[in-house]
Amino acid sequence: MDKAGGVKILTTVAAARSQAKGKPRVVVPTMGALHNAHGELIRVAREHAGQHGEVAVSIFVNPLQFEPGSDYERYPRPQEADEGFCRREGVDFLFVPSPAEMYADDRSVFVDELSLSQTLEGKSRPGHFRGVCTVVAKLFNILSPDAAVFGEKDFQQLAIVRRMVRDLNFKIDIIAVPTVREQDGLACSSRNQYLNVEERKQATVLYKALLAATDAGKKPARDLIALAGKVINEAPLARIDYIEIVDAETIEPVETVRPNSLLALAVYFGKTRLIDNIRLG
Repeated sequence: MDKAGGVKILTTVAAARSQAKGKPRVVVPTMGALHNAHGELIRVAREHAGQHGEVAVSIFVNPLQFEPGSDYERYPRPQEADEGFCRREGVDFLFVPSPAEMYADDRSVFVDELSLSQTLEGKSRPGHFRGVCTVVAKLFNILSPDAAVFGEKDFQQLAIVRRMVRDLNFKIDIIAVPTVREQDGLACSSRNQYLNVEERKQATVLYKALLAATDAGKKPARDLIALAGKVINEAPLARIDYIEIVDAETIEPVETVRPNSLLALAVYFGKTRLIDNIRLG
């Protein structure tokens, strides 16, 4: 165990489990490369934990949720910067395990969600949510939080974690935080740093597309999808993976926009894949 300016840094499961727990604990699971949106998650966690509670952040680039050929190897891992970030945000302890610490070589048990994960990211990235559910379940078991904080930018992930908590009877509150955006509307993401200057400039079309669909009113879903696609295709470097409108509870496609509808999209700029969403209706 190390200590960085008041932040305990724990690298083993044993060390994390040895932390005495006599007060409320709220955890913020991350893959590191921390930015403003993580800062907001941490602030919400602190507010929920209360003055006498504690906030734990986990940083783990989880190999199970990266499909073959994805960016696992190049995913940013700025350890010193992340430690400094947590120190400034007043985090109580930071759990930074290695893959070998989290996964046995002969591991054979996984957590799989089979309903909400069939569309959007689950369809584009087979196996992704099995990796997410497995690592989040493990983090919950290791860190024993009373609550955990997730961002709405990864809306499908949030819905799936909520379902896992319900179905597996975890006694943990799941707290959602609205998407945090840059001044020009681009959703904060660790992957934004992959973008070159021109890609970054053009990536603002994602939020413009979401707003255009919102302003268009309750039209058939296919019309709003076409409208969002038209806006995105104005950016020459954009390559659409998907644009879909789904029910925010079931994550199933809808034909007509109604209350609780969600427009979700994934778009490539060069090799960088960005996701975003907005509520409709």
